[in-house]
Amino acid sequence: MIYREYGNTGKKVSVIGFGGMRFGKDEDYAVEVVRRASELGINYFDTAHLYCDGRSEAIFGKAFKNMPREFYTSTKTMLRIDPDADAVRRRIEDSLNKLGVEKINFFHMWCIMNLEQYTKIMAPGGPYEGAMKAKEEGLIDHLVFSTHCKGQDIRKIIEDKVFEGVLLGYNVINHPFRQEGIKAALEHNVGVVTMNPLGGGLIPQHHEYFDFIKQYEGESVNQAALRFNGAQDGITVVLAGMGTLEEVEENIKTLEHPLTFSEEKREEIKRKIAKDMDSLCTGCQYCISCPKKIQIHHYLQAYNLKVLKDEETMKKQVDWLKQAGRIKEDDPIAADCIACGKCEVVCTQKLPIIERLKEMGEL
Repeated sequence: MIYREYGNTGKKVSVIGFGGMRFGKDEDYAVEVVRRASELGINYFDTAHLYCDGRSEAIFGKAFKNMPREFYTSTKTMLRIDPDADAVRRRIEDSLNKLGVEKINFFHMWCIMNLEQYTKIMAPGGPYEGAMKAKEEGLIDHLVFSTHCKGQDIRKIIEDKVFEGVLLGYNVINHPFRQEGIKAALEHNVGVVTMNPLGGGLIPQHHEYFDFIKQYEGESVNQAALRFNGAQDGITVVLAGMGTLEEVEENIKTLEHPLTFSEEKREEIKRKIAKDMDSLCTGCQYCISCPKKIQIHHYLQAYNLKVLKDEETMKKQVDWLKQAGRIKEDDPIAADCIACGKCEVVCTQKLPIIERLKEMGEL
């Protein structure tokens, strides 16, 4: 395993981190998966109280009991759910209890979408104040933030010097559009953890398309994508969601090859990444709050195929989603969108959802 300094914290964390949002229903097996990751050198474990229908923190708590290797915990609070200092304090105590640890190593102000949310988090009596008090009491080591902001907004937050690290979306698909945040973190020696290194599952689902990112014989597309992030100057941890022993083993094998990408290979990748590749849906499902109950995430992931291939392939995917029961016969369809805009407010990719639903409805 390769370990890197996390900003100025003095902590050395594994370059491959464990994302805890893909556990199955068998919790004993999930515990085994976490412990196997620890055996293979992973020491950065990321979770949140909402992951896996609220089970993720407790699964980690079971795994951490008597785990011999040193490890670091990362969990989160969200403004929408914990809007003030008192709510954040309750969240911290609940997370500590579930994780079975005395303190949280990296505590995130989670899912900052824009500077307006950031301002609310930092306001007197707000979430940041509650977290800072807990930090002063020794319940938190480091305050960090998770974001889907634009690069210049990430820079603004980093330059305020109130956080020691950042968790942001970065992968081979969107990397040309995410450089500003990475650059700002590097300039200020702030730790960087990247989420969605596999594009929310988009890369493995279309591994034939992304085959061009591989550099070594026998290397999988997934491993190449993880290695691409790990090779980026300024990135501390590449966070990969893991739910099986096989996934742990495959991800660790990423390190069998050097964490480097030649400039020639990077230029080749840039040439092949379409100009609108950053607008692919990653399937985060924040849009499931649609008041019309449209299965927006399914439609948008079908739309991905129009970007990657063509309109006809997109249509076939919608047909398949209906046949497979993902979109049920009595479900509202894309054409039922009332353009209320609620989905676009919460979209982590800032996609033109209304426009896309309208386009798909017309088809």
